[in-house]
Amino acid sequence: MAGGEIKHEIKHLWGGFWATSLGTLASRVLGLARDMATAALLGLGEGGVMDALVIAFRVPNLLRRIFGEGALAASFLPVFSAVYQRDPSQAWQLVSTLFTLLTLGLGTLVLVGEAACAAIVWFVSDDAATLQLVGLTAALLPYMVFICLAAQASATLHAMLHFRWPALAPVLLNLFWLAAVWFVAPRFAPDKLAQAYVIAAAILFSGVLQFVVQLPGLWALGFRFDFNWPATRESVRKIGRTMLPITLGLTVTQLNTLMDSLIAWGLSAPPGTSHTVAWLGDAVSYPMQSGAAAAVYYGERFYQLPVGILGVAIATVIYPLLSRHAARGDRTQVGQDLSLGLRLVWFTALPAGVGIMLVAQPLTRVLFERGAFTSDDSARAARMIAGYASGVWAYCAIPVLVRGYYAVGDALTPARVGLIAVALNLALNLTLIWPLAELGLAVSTSIAAGLQVVLLTVSFSRRASRLAWSEMFSTLIRSALAVAAMSIVVLAADHFLPMAADATRTQQALQLATVIGLGATTYMATAWLLRMQELRFLLRRPIWD
Repeated sequence: MAGGEIKHEIKHLWGGFWATSLGTLASRVLGLARDMATAALLGLGEGGVMDALVIAFRVPNLLRRIFGEGALAASFLPVFSAVYQRDPSQAWQLVSTLFTLLTLGLGTLVLVGEAACAAIVWFVSDDAATLQLVGLTAALLPYMVFICLAAQASATLHAMLHFRWPALAPVLLNLFWLAAVWFVAPRFAPDKLAQAYVIAAAILFSGVLQFVVQLPGLWALGFRFDFNWPATRESVRKIGRTMLPITLGLTVTQLNTLMDSLIAWGLSAPPGTSHTVAWLGDAVSYPMQSGAAAAVYYGERFYQLPVGILGVAIATVIYPLLSRHAARGDRTQVGQDLSLGLRLVWFTALPAGVGIMLVAQPLTRVLFERGAFTSDDSARAARMIAGYASGVWAYCAIPVLVRGYYAVGDALTPARVGLIAVALNLALNLTLIWPLAELGLAVSTSIAAGLQVVLLTVSFSRRASRLAWSEMFSTLIRSALAVAAMSIVVLAADHFLPMAADATRTQQALQLATVIGLGATTYMATAWLLRMQELRFLLRRPIWD
């Protein structure tokens, strides 16, 4: 393959990276604002309402990640691209068929879920915590239909190398959530459960709009609804055959975090009850207290910020390139592509994760400690944020690695490795929560993700395409040196510029911003002194100059 063509493809897709990253950044910043507002409104452990809301939201949100960032998008893209090159009209028929099947399948699933929720309410009407969770789950289940349709629209636009609207659509969720928290929910005070239902209604409405706003982009590219099952049957079956292993391979971290939340909810002492576990014969004390599931949520929200901006963005943009080179039989270039993706992950995700760990305590205090969110809540959330942040480098690398396997037609290896990671996470969860409480959940997920990255990287280089180990090792060492320099500066600033006990919120925020700025500047300056090629690449100076 000509070097000029490779440069052109990477340059074109790098524009998509910036569109995806900036759109994701806008969404995450608004998401941070919504979490700050929700924390002030509902607190962490008060009444268990926040625990119920975040767990109820995880069910449809997990499906969004499966369809938007995971299985359907990964299995759909190569099939759609191949069909589109052969017959664009048949490709749009395929999209129409998938929209129809998603609506029917997920609609049926919602009806079954609503019936199950009604049955649970009927049989456990005396358990307040369960009723809160079931009621909010029932309210949020329809969201998964619309958000999965929106995810399929995004996957189609990605396949056509259009990244802007898919990146901006999630912003709507945060805007409506914020509007609900700021303008509507306060009218229902002090009933926190009613306020949670207001937020659920806003989430549902945002799902509808996230799908609708992407339709004009599809229409401009030539989409017209044309359901034709006989013409698309084989393509749908081809997508379906790879869905299950791809689902497991791409959503291991999300499954592990869902598992963390469920364990946190099930093994936390409910407010106002005995601290011993009744269903274990009252022989064992609860390892966690009410609010543990909410603490897991805040920890996840912070690690998802760099994962979305860096890991998913790099994986989303590099996947068409990997697929194109794999289709041409150029395994050498596939290895180079994946090596480049991992080098960019090391360069960006290592400082992001360590930086979050270093400032977790003041960051949580500045952002969340107000209203119903107490100083004790802040300390609990900070521990979880630091625990999950220790695995940011791995969370960002996983979507890149897994897409490398899918590009070469191997969906089974990521699934097998994923099963190992899920089993390890469960075993560590049930072991570490006793000495570490909810922090053990975060540590378990980080360790499982790290093992997953190691196994995937070594296996790909041995079986699929040899990776550029010397370049990756050089990037890893230089990034570690730059992170060390950054850490020294941040710790020194924290030591020599201590926060005054009577500092205002604005003063705290300015000092935190100063420390973060010093750390980021130190990292970038050290990377420049070390002549890291990844920095030049991010500054849009080609690494082949």
